[in-house]
Amino acid sequence: MSDVIPSSPVFEMYPVGFMTISTHLQMAGFRTRIVNIAGLMLADEKFDAEERIRKLDADVYFIDLHWMPHAHGAIEIAKLVKKHHPGSKTEFGGFTSSYFYDELIRRPEVDLVMRGDTTEIPTVRMMEALSKGGDLSSVPNLVWKDAEGRVHDNGLTYVQDDLDNIVFDYGVMIKNVMRTMDVTGSLPWYGWDKVPLTSVFTVRGCTVDCAECGGSHSANGRVCRRARPAFRSPEKLAEDMEGISNYMRAPIFVVGDIRQAGPGYCERFLKSARERKIDNHVVIELFNGAGPDHFSAIDRTFEGGWSIEFSPDSFDEAVRLALGKGYTNAAIESTISNAFGNGCSRFDLFFMTGLPHQTRESAMQTAADARHLWGLVGKDDGLFIYDSPFAPFVDPGSRAFEEPEKWGYKLRARTLEDHRKLLDSPSWKHVLSYETVWMDRDQIAETSYDAAIVLTNAERDSGRIDAAAAEARNARTETARDIMHRVDEILKMDDPDARESRLWELKEDGVRMMNNTIADKNDLDWTSGSIWRNAPRIGVGLLKSFMRGRH
Repeated sequence: MSDVIPSSPVFEMYPVGFMTISTHLQMAGFRTRIVNIAGLMLADEKFDAEERIRKLDADVYFIDLHWMPHAHGAIEIAKLVKKHHPGSKTEFGGFTSSYFYDELIRRPEVDLVMRGDTTEIPTVRMMEALSKGGDLSSVPNLVWKDAEGRVHDNGLTYVQDDLDNIVFDYGVMIKNVMRTMDVTGSLPWYGWDKVPLTSVFTVRGCTVDCAECGGSHSANGRVCRRARPAFRSPEKLAEDMEGISNYMRAPIFVVGDIRQAGPGYCERFLKSARERKIDNHVVIELFNGAGPDHFSAIDRTFEGGWSIEFSPDSFDEAVRLALGKGYTNAAIESTISNAFGNGCSRFDLFFMTGLPHQTRESAMQTAADARHLWGLVGKDDGLFIYDSPFAPFVDPGSRAFEEPEKWGYKLRARTLEDHRKLLDSPSWKHVLSYETVWMDRDQIAETSYDAAIVLTNAERDSGRIDAAAAEARNARTETARDIMHRVDEILKMDDPDARESRLWELKEDGVRMMNNTIADKNDLDWTSGSIWRNAPRIGVGLLKSFMRGRH
């Protein structure tokens, strides 16, 4: 699935909460630094991760275990921290940490786990207690060990009703880079400096309850004790965008459908954004279909142009309805036409393989239907369609994870340790934590590659890529499939040493296929220029930040 996310398959992306937590800690007088170990490893094959961790000096090491693909690496980082800094604390946070908090805190390399999705203020209270030798039992949302190793759970009681007191400032990252002179280690993901993408968040929580989503309404209630979404006010959201615009011209991804809190919220946000004359390109997310009036209002607002991200997951209405997405194919079609008819510069549409009620035939038909969707728009309209496997895991906390039989899933992993072991597998197919009653793992994998070829051919036949580009992409897809088959054969070997040796022989082939496997990942990039082209704007932004601080 790394073909359809900004980072590599390593998922070397840290959550935006690192930035907001850092901001609040710095405001409270603590020094912070973000070090993206995975990004540094990707930037230099000779980089020594353990040596870098040994040289870091901190009282508390915060390690994100937000996304499930970090389940293996996050624990290994914690082990290295405890090896070289036995007197320091390790603290875990994020969605996955909040779900598996009880299992996590019982590991010897974990000292603290912060639960919940609005932990900026509880984290400051935790650090104040630690720095003053105070009582950690008064810190909400914290799970911790005392000096004797006994586990204490303070309960998840701090859940903010809105997000307006959270300080959102990209300048924190820039100032940290200037202080540490570590550009690569501060980047959100490897290569971000060349093709930067920023984001602002409308909400924590969600109004929608898609069955497979770990960020759905019911998952947020289960994992974060969130009864209702917490929104950032429309005016604050526009202010966040202006703050980014002060520093750089990079595209701004507005996370969460701006219609979730109702039409009044959407109108206030667009009005405030218009008044601030934001000239960055803006990426808007949709959770269901939209009419021409919505797109026309967006077009009147953003001077730097705008794009759409929409994830129907399947073009099979029965599958989509089973997931909890209650809109029709006709709504998807009219949404695409309405967007391009009102100034949209690009429209990204995402489908997946491995969903409830999805047969091989259904998945293949979704890929084939891309030809129809491209036929709805002009050849120069930027409609990009992606189709990737639902990988690697069914999200813990989602309805599908909690009641797998109801949704037709057969889970191979329930605990954090189960997922960690799967991540050590040599092929993405073997990492998959599930099968469905409609497709087993082999069928999901083969169908994913077959659908990719159908999609590429549909893009060629629609005149959007030439025959040479299609042939090259299909060849990469077949090479990736062949590597998967070779891994399958190697895993059948009885001799463990011979098996390991043969797998290592495949390593370089696998590395070459890390990106652009079944799609052209460069399609995900928005034209913005590197951050170095933004140097004058960054300087002005830092000066404005300094002047605000003086007042």
